[in-house]
Amino acid sequence: MTIGDNPLQVAVIIGSTRAGRVCDTVGEWFAARAARREDLAIEVLDLARYAFPGCYPQEATPAMRRFTESVGGADAFVVVTPEYNRSFPASLKQAIDFAYDEWQGKPVGFVSYGSGSAGHYAVEQLRTVFGALHTVTVRDWVGLDLLGDDLDEQGRPRDTDDRLRAVAALLDQLTWWGRTLRAGRHAQPYVS
Repeated sequence: MTIGDNPLQVAVIIGSTRAGRVCDTVGEWFAARAARREDLAIEVLDLARYAFPGCYPQEATPAMRRFTESVGGADAFVVVTPEYNRSFPASLKQAIDFAYDEWQGKPVGFVSYGSGSAGHYAVEQLRTVFGALHTVTVRDWVGLDLLGDDLDEQGRPRDTDDRLRAVAALLDQLTWWGRTLRAGRHAQPYVS
C-alpha cells in the first residue's frame, strides 16, 4: 500500500468553548457528513474538551501537548468557527498558537456561522492567520446564517442541496490538497 492509498487524516476542530454554543452541533454535523467518505478518516478536536491554561505558560501543559500531537498527526484540517465581532473566538486563536511546525504544508478548510454574514469575516481572518503558518486554505467553505433558515428547530444545519454541495466542494478541494501536500511532505520535508 502506498501513502496515496491511505485515507486522509482530517482533524475537524470545534473552535468555540462558550457555554450554550452551537459550534459543537455544527461541527458534529459536518464531521458526520465528512465521515461518509471512504477516502477520509475524521477526528474531532473539540477545544472545550481540553483544559488549556488561561495564558501561555513557560512550558507546554499535557492538554497543549495532546492538542499539538493531534495537529501533527493530521494531514488536513477543517476549522468550525462562529463569528464574534467580525472575527473568530480567542479560544481558537490560543489553540492555533500552541502549534507551529505541525500546521505547515497542510490544507485547511472552514465551516463558519454567524448572524447575517454566515461567518464570512471569521473565515477571512483565519485565512490570514493560517497563511502565516504556511498552510494552504481551500477556496470553498460552508457558511451558515443564524438569522436565516439554515438551522432546524434543534439547532442542526439543514441538509439542503446547496449546503450539501458546499460540503462536497470543500471536501473535494481539501482532499486534493491534502493528498498532494502529504505526498510532497513524504518526498521532502517542508521547510519554512
